Amino acid sequence: MDSFFRLAAAGPLFFFSAWLLMLFAGVVAEDIGIRPFGYETSMVLTIGLWLVLAPAVGAIAQSRSKR
Repeated sequence: MDSFFRLAAAGPLFFFSAWLLMLFAGVVAEDIGIRPFGYETSMVLTIGLWLVLAPAVGAIAQSRSKR
């Protein structure tokens, strides 16, 4: 049952992190040479980041719990 609540808590965190990514990209756009992008693009990028980072974080957490 604990995993259900963790999954439910990840939803709002996803939208918040997409919003933060959009704001951060708008602030540093000129400095790093990109065009600012909207919220939809930010959500797609956030999904990509989560898909790449989630297995790595899970593997690290699992290896540390075995110690």
